[in-house]
Amino acid sequence: MTFGRIDVHSHILPGVDDGCATVDQSLACARRLVAAGYTHCFCTPHVWPSFPNVSPANVAKWVTALQREVDAAGIALKLIPGGEHNFYAKFLDQSEEQIITAALAGKYVLADLWANEIPSFFEPSVKWLQSLGLTVVLAHPERMRAVQDDPGLANYFDDLGLLLQGNLQCFSDSQRADTRLVVERFLLEGRYFLLGSDTHKPDTIELRMKGIDRAIEVAGQELVDQLMITNPRKLLPQ
Repeated sequence: MTFGRIDVHSHILPGVDDGCATVDQSLACARRLVAAGYTHCFCTPHVWPSFPNVSPANVAKWVTALQREVDAAGIALKLIPGGEHNFYAKFLDQSEEQIITAALAGKYVLADLWANEIPSFFEPSVKWLQSLGLTVVLAHPERMRAVQDDPGLANYFDDLGLLLQGNLQCFSDSQRADTRLVVERFLLEGRYFLLGSDTHKPDTIELRMKGIDRAIEVAGQELVDQLMITNPRKLLPQ
């Protein structure tokens, strides 16, 4: 199988969360990803209490259904199941069976946190996932107010054994935006393990794809390829 870029974070499953609403929107995003050199895309719908139908079994079913549409449209993109968990106060109330891992392979799990300060439930939640033998990938830390106020939190994340995933759209934000300042800083400091598009709908995907060029401008082609091709392959079943 030929591997180009692998998108590790997307919301292109239609009608599942706040991402693509229709199959046509999903196909439009898939075409743009292929045009940007992607061959694979993890479908990572939000795993929130407000989206109770997002489960490992349903995600697998939805990915299979969308893959049929992608194939029928002649789009050369391989879809892979996954999920984007959210760390929240009652995160530890769920069961191990509710955790959606990358490729449903039981190795890596993507999660995000939205906080002005690191909450008390964050570290116990991370350690619980790690106790299940999972490597936790923290999605777009640069979008978190707590990190913007204190970029040194990257050292805390590293001490916890977290891997970080940067958001491509942040490279297209205004030059003085906190998100862009942090994402470029973390990229240059070698903080990221992955870069993902976090694609939601066709109307914003162009900004995300332009972020690839800016990331290359900041850190060079070799590093960006590592974060978008080499390292993402580690999330796939071996």
